[in-house]
Amino acid sequence: MSLCANPVVRCQGPLSRRSFFQAGALSVLGLGLSDFLKLRAIAQSSGTQLADNAVIFVWLPGGPAHLDTYDMKPQAPSEYRGEFHPIHTNVPGIDVCELFPRHAKIADKFTLIRSICHDFADHGGAHKRFMTGRIPATPTEFVNDAPAVASIVTKMLESRRRNALPPCVAGVDSGRNHIDVFSLGSAYLGAACTPFIIAGDPSQKDFRVQNLELTPDMATRLEDRTHLLKGMDRLRRDIDGSGMMQAMDRLSQRAVTMLTSPEVRSAFDLSREPTSVRERYGWSAYGQRGLMARRLVEAGCPFVTMVWENPFPSAKIPNACTYNWDSHAVNCDIFEDSRWRFPVYDQAVTALIEDLYARGLDKKVLLVVTGEFGRTPRLERNKGTETKVTQPGRDHWPGAMSVLVSGGGMRTGQIVGATNSKGEHPIERVLSPNDLWATVYRHLGIDYNESINDFSGRPLPILPFGQPIAELLPSGTRA
Repeated sequence: MSLCANPVVRCQGPLSRRSFFQAGALSVLGLGLSDFLKLRAIAQSSGTQLADNAVIFVWLPGGPAHLDTYDMKPQAPSEYRGEFHPIHTNVPGIDVCELFPRHAKIADKFTLIRSICHDFADHGGAHKRFMTGRIPATPTEFVNDAPAVASIVTKMLESRRRNALPPCVAGVDSGRNHIDVFSLGSAYLGAACTPFIIAGDPSQKDFRVQNLELTPDMATRLEDRTHLLKGMDRLRRDIDGSGMMQAMDRLSQRAVTMLTSPEVRSAFDLSREPTSVRERYGWSAYGQRGLMARRLVEAGCPFVTMVWENPFPSAKIPNACTYNWDSHAVNCDIFEDSRWRFPVYDQAVTALIEDLYARGLDKKVLLVVTGEFGRTPRLERNKGTETKVTQPGRDHWPGAMSVLVSGGGMRTGQIVGATNSKGEHPIERVLSPNDLWATVYRHLGIDYNESINDFSGRPLPILPFGQPIAELLPSGTRA
């Protein structure tokens, strides 16, 4: 079954409470940004001195087929190896799909991990397993029972904020911005720790980051609202001894800061990039989200998630292709879909890697590219829902998957782990998503052995198990 959105309209609360928020923040302007800031609600910082590093996490929902991308098996029987052939790269021993010619030129700048695996074959269970670093309570559905890594990063890096940018940003297609679509929920950390989500296709001329633009009329009302807030200070101090009103004032001021901050507007403004750079990334949702991610981390945002589903969400999907990476035979002809999708992906991910290196960000910024699982090594053949003809595809397969990692000052130009001759399961260096997240936390300067209290005040570890992947760490460092 295809991974699909289930947009939900969020409840705004009782009228009296909503009216208070309108007076106490900026929601009267129709600017959901202040709602986001209120939800973040003064998360407690860890007090730990953190490294000035960042992560770009590219999420490929549906799960790419490892046998058709980064772990090809040309000697396997035809019902396993598929239609594509591997090509050599500029690093001896690293081969990639023939549809990735740009990858082949820069393999020295990335590492392929071929041995990550887990036990959840449903999209929901796999999303929760991967996004949280925990074994989910249920194997299906997308609502987290533990906080997503982005939420933990938001909480732990609150003290590191040096500008008006939120600590975590996520870019998604329009209609895919509900927090549970990709299991990005914050669970017991509360909605205060959810990422700031940007929905839409940044490759389109009319793309705008909602909530960050002020029309002249809105600017006037913003000024009026600021005066109103100042005028209410004395009343709030008189009626509220708990400090909540003052907290709301601080959050409202933060909303004003974000709305009026040139650095925030600049970070999201792709039009500031030369046309040649935008063209190198490609005029696709993949490419322009990748470019936005680079701009955000360069501006000081420590954790950016960019979701790459449909490469061209504003256009009609070609026949025999599908929306995201969920390449069942009923959804698409996996090889036709790949011929459409892979060149766009090849261009976007290599542009991002090359750009990070060219701008001297390869030590500071760690790039991780992955889906929630791999695809079945053995091909399936079923009648396509749209094409009405029998076509090849691959089902869900958490037993093996491939992950691309680049930058972060880590060792590149290598392969970590290996699967058996049919790509069914790891036979070397068996790893889990937790080992990947331990590596990410280490890069961000977060002690993954620390605990965070749940709603009841019970301390729970940031990461219940897992160790940084030693092969990635710079020479002479310890996990």
